[in-house]
Amino acid sequence: MKSRVVASYSDFALEFAHPLLPNAIYVGGLLDKPVKPIPQMAGTARHDREMAIQSKKKLSTATDPIERLRLQCLARGSAGIKGLGRVFRIMDDNNNRTLDFKEFLKGLNDYAVVMEKEEAEELFRRFDRDGNGTIDFNEFLLTLRPPMSRARKEVIMKAFRKLDKTGDGVITIEDLREVYNAKHHPKYQNGEWTEEQVFRKFLDNFDSPYDKDGLVTPEEFMNYYAGVSASIDTDVYFIIMMTTAWKL
Repeated sequence: MKSRVVASYSDFALEFAHPLLPNAIYVGGLLDKPVKPIPQMAGTARHDREMAIQSKKKLSTATDPIERLRLQCLARGSAGIKGLGRVFRIMDDNNNRTLDFKEFLKGLNDYAVVMEKEEAEELFRRFDRDGNGTIDFNEFLLTLRPPMSRARKEVIMKAFRKLDKTGDGVITIEDLREVYNAKHHPKYQNGEWTEEQVFRKFLDNFDSPYDKDGLVTPEEFMNYYAGVSASIDTDVYFIIMMTTAWKL
């Protein structure tokens, strides 16, 4: 039986086990008590490359401003939309979770989005539904999120409910303590991180770029996996990935 070494576009690329390769040998990472590895937090490098190629091809013919922005984000990989969210968070100086056009345009420029000012103005107007000169940050990202089938959403929520041990609708560090053992993580073992920091870094993968409070809501969990979903063509493959990764 052959094994493979996998890297992916993630802050935890070498820290967590990969959900698509059940025959891989896992080294390090959070371990499901006592020895099961926690899933990898991003799509594979191969899937990201394929998605980037497909997105760039579609971009050459796309005319809808929302679709063009979505494709430019997906061309950066499964975390592309989340990356744009981080930039917008920085732009929102008063932290009111809304963006005026100046903040919106600067965010697009800082993220190196290729878009004419007129196109950006049209995009902004479509989200500024009440015409008050601002757009709601969360609503914007929700619309930008790639569409998913009902089957994909259901398996994502099944994974969420497994992690939400208390059933209160949010995933917390205390929930993770009931499921996973952080003491096998290499950064815990070398003294760089505490056990709480290991769990917090894990939650940060899903947490809103606007408010990293260590609490992951169903919407944030869904937003994360929407990026991963965009790199996987079939529902069957996505469901197998999620089922295998989370031991559903």
